[in-house]
Amino acid sequence: MKWVEGAKEGIVVAGGHGKGNALTQLSSPSGIFVDTLGTLYVADQVNRRVMRWTQGDKKQSTAIVGGNGYGVGANQFSAPY
Repeated sequence: MKWVEGAKEGIVVAGGHGKGNALTQLSSPSGIFVDTLGTLYVADQVNRRVMRWTQGDKKQSTAIVGGNGYGVGANQFSAPY
């Protein structure tokens, strides 16, 4: 991702394939973070996971934590923000 001063349009870099739980989809995204390398992290609330899109990766994301249903286990979330 790159900030372009005066840009009139953007591009979809996360989701964009309707609501769902596939690696190309989000369901109620509730928070985002972009690190210094341009990696985008999205809290996907309904799917109870945090997704990562690396710069230049336009096909799908990686679930880096959660995605295993509601719970308090080490691999679960209740509702990430």
